[in-house]
Amino acid sequence: MATIGHNSSGTDAHGIARDQLRAFIERIERLEEEKKTIADDIKDVFGEAKSMGFDTKVIRAVLARRKKDGDELTEFESILNTYLIALGMAPIADEVDEDDV
Repeated sequence: MATIGHNSSGTDAHGIARDQLRAFIERIERLEEEKKTIADDIKDVFGEAKSMGFDTKVIRAVLARRKKDGDELTEFESILNTYLIALGMAPIADEVDEDDV
């Protein structure tokens, strides 16, 4: 493994500032830890929902659909319905009337 020479100014022979690099690495490490904490929190919320009788697979599907914009969601559901019909399965409802919810 090659070593990088350092000069007295804190910059290696290739111009990389050690302090900046270290700061980036430490920020990424902190963010990775925060990401793990948030993932654990999300897992806990799914567990709560499941314990209350909600289907977590359906919740995940709802979340995935909510991430899509209107046109993208319409296209996705259109293709999904086409596939379901081709397989002899019932298509999903195109729209849900808010009064029925």
